[in-house]
Amino acid sequence: MSLDNIKNYLIDMDGVIVRGATLIPGAAEFIHKLREKEVPFLIFTNNSLYTPRDLQMRLHYMGLEVPPNAIFTSALATAQFLHSQHPGGRAYVIGESGLTTALHDIGYILTDQDPEYVVIGETTTYSFERISRAIRFVNAGARLIATNPDVMGPGEGGIVPATGALAALINAATGTKPYFIGKPNPLMMRMALRTLNAHSEESVMIGDTMSTDIVAGIESGLRTILVLTGVTSREQVERFPYRPTWILNSVADIEV
Repeated sequence: MSLDNIKNYLIDMDGVIVRGATLIPGAAEFIHKLREKEVPFLIFTNNSLYTPRDLQMRLHYMGLEVPPNAIFTSALATAQFLHSQHPGGRAYVIGESGLTTALHDIGYILTDQDPEYVVIGETTTYSFERISRAIRFVNAGARLIATNPDVMGPGEGGIVPATGALAALINAATGTKPYFIGKPNPLMMRMALRTLNAHSEESVMIGDTMSTDIVAGIESGLRTILVLTGVTSREQVERFPYRPTWILNSVADIEV
């Protein structure tokens, strides 16, 4: 299938490019064609664990070569949001290097002394002490930000709790709802389009999840492609009140 008038591609990572620790068949060739023809693209992930350089190396070991600046994470989007709202602020962070590096890079101070924000991201080491401290800071007036609303994700040995689950715990304890930055918030899409200096009318979002990828694309004015290599079947599409522009078996079916 050819998308003649599409000039920019926003591409979800998990379920579209990779599945677990392996590349989805045809994904490397698709990305190679985009790079060969110098078509602007960003590979997206709601996961805030890793920096773009970490993810670049992960993809390299799978056999896919992309530059770090072609990878856009919810941690980067969160850092951009905080910088636009309150430059040089103070944040108490529960998260890993993907999030802490992004916040350091935009000039934020990470502190447990009177933070203005509590920022929650993916983590592999849940600490009751740190969660309790976050709850106390929110109750004292710190604003609650979370990188993404996903409540679970894939981990070693099966499903693991994700950012949305931790944010729900803090919400329950404080009565304060977090503001989620990642998909399906269209904010992340608009930041990505700005990064590419692209217009929504000339861009497409490719994803495998109706409730995050596709709805975020629709709400951002992009055309959308649902691929069936991830979590959504063709039959499940009918249950949603919105539809993707196109449904394809995989990114291998896209002619660049």
